[in-house]
Amino acid sequence: MAVTETASREARNLARGGLLSFVGASVSALAGFFLTVVLARSLGDSGTGIVLQAIAVFSIVLSLARAGMDSVAIWLLPRLVHSDTDQLRGALSFMLVTVSVAGSILGATLVVGAANVARNGDENGKQLAEALAAIGWLLPVAALALVALGATRGLGAVLPHVVINSLALPLIRLICVATLAAAGASVAAIALGWAAPVGVAFVAVILVVRFQVARTELVIGSRGNWWPDTGMRRRIAAFALPRTLSSGLEQAILWLDVLIVGFIAGSAAAGIYGTASRLIAAGLIVDTALRIVVSPRFSALLHSGELAKVEALYRTAARWLVLFGAPIYLVLGLYAPVILRWFGPEFVEGAPALTVLCLGAVITFMAGNIHSMLLMSGRSGWAAFNKCVVLMINVAGNVVLVPTMGIIGAALSWAVSMLIDAVLASIEVRRLLGVTVELKAVMYALAIPVLTIGMPGAICLLLWGPGHATLLLTLAVGAVLYTLWCGIDARRLQLADVAIFARKR
Repeated sequence: MAVTETASREARNLARGGLLSFVGASVSALAGFFLTVVLARSLGDSGTGIVLQAIAVFSIVLSLARAGMDSVAIWLLPRLVHSDTDQLRGALSFMLVTVSVAGSILGATLVVGAANVARNGDENGKQLAEALAAIGWLLPVAALALVALGATRGLGAVLPHVVINSLALPLIRLICVATLAAAGASVAAIALGWAAPVGVAFVAVILVVRFQVARTELVIGSRGNWWPDTGMRRRIAAFALPRTLSSGLEQAILWLDVLIVGFIAGSAAAGIYGTASRLIAAGLIVDTALRIVVSPRFSALLHSGELAKVEALYRTAARWLVLFGAPIYLVLGLYAPVILRWFGPEFVEGAPALTVLCLGAVITFMAGNIHSMLLMSGRSGWAAFNKCVVLMINVAGNVVLVPTMGIIGAALSWAVSMLIDAVLASIEVRRLLGVTVELKAVMYALAIPVLTIGMPGAICLLLWGPGHATLLLTLAVGAVLYTLWCGIDARRLQLADVAIFARKR
């Protein structure tokens, strides 16, 4: 009985924050989708490839510039609020100063390195170098903004992250890029239009963090020092160093295939593959929404030793991740040629790669938010080890498969890498924490979208072929069948907790 009550309570808490972050993640994904459409329609496959390669390099270097401090904030701050609030101000100051230094050094390095690319590259290489030089100076600001956003989550607030990172930043980026593209701006100017809004985000989130810290200190009636003691600095560094490595490797796994495709097959192929791979972000709205809520909650519960609550939260989140995320990938995978044609006829070539990417994403979702649990348990070293293994496999797969299979080889390499990453994390969480993936419940959650959306979609394709009318019919029939099944089985799927919270709102 106690376990059931715990699971229901955690499900309600998850629904409360998850619905809010889901709205934000949905808007962010839509803005990202239209941003890719704007790039594709205005720059073509080659120009889109150059911008996406610039974003790839920026994202990888940015993951190192954060110095792991965004994850430190999500992991450490809930624990300090719970048991050691006097250290809060000093810990945050140390994180921000560290990131300022790391971001400045890496930003300058990126700008200098871009000059070398310009000297040694062809015309596309020179345009890429100009784009990197334009956005490199914004690297420290972007790193500080992300760490501050992590701090807002660590201090227990979901709303600032949603408003600033999921709503304002993607929408401002879309407006800037669309305006510049319509004006016929250069590739470098469009890349700068993508990066510049992080300055606005940085100012906004710093104000929010300052308010949160002041409010927390007001509640406890004391104000901490501006600089942490030696023990706290060591504690932060011990978590941050391996996390810096794993964060850099994570971004490398996400973006390196675009760079490898561009290097081996050219900017046009990188544009097609990059566009297909960015569509995978559409299905990540559910993963992002849940991760925003569960990560600080995992940290707080693990710190207090409430393993039953951790397990209940994890299993509920895993079930919902598959149930709500898989339908997006099923539609994208089945109707890949139709959807990619929206970007231009040359992008239809990426349809098989998109289908492979979608299949890999669905399989990976079955592990739930396993990476967040491993990281929030304090095992950042294990997370870094996993990313090292996965990156080596990913690079080797791309180098071997892309020359012979093209962008389909890159997609296969990514899908296998993500599966291995999830398997490694699942084994480690089971060994270290005793929490296991509940495959039976997850498989049942997966069967619902497969039978209600995937099967009707496949039948429609066989009868009438790919087209917008077939896509709309699949969505209509699938929505009805999916909703009916979820409504009938809402209790087993714990969907009543979502419905209750939605009605309250």
